Amino acid sequence: MTPKCKHPIVKIVAREDDAEFVECQSCGEVFDSAEFTDIAIEEADAAEEIPADD
Repeated sequence: MTPKCKHPIVKIVAREDDAEFVECQSCGEVFDSAEFTDIAIEEADAAEEIPADD
């Protein structure tokens, strides 16, 4: 199983009314920039849930 792309580099490809669409330069996926923000928030939440090894 290949790891999911974290979309490290994106560029804006379209704007329509209140939506902005971006394309990942690594995997080519195109998605609403709001989804990109949601992905970052979900990853941050998941990182907070992982207990630190002390």
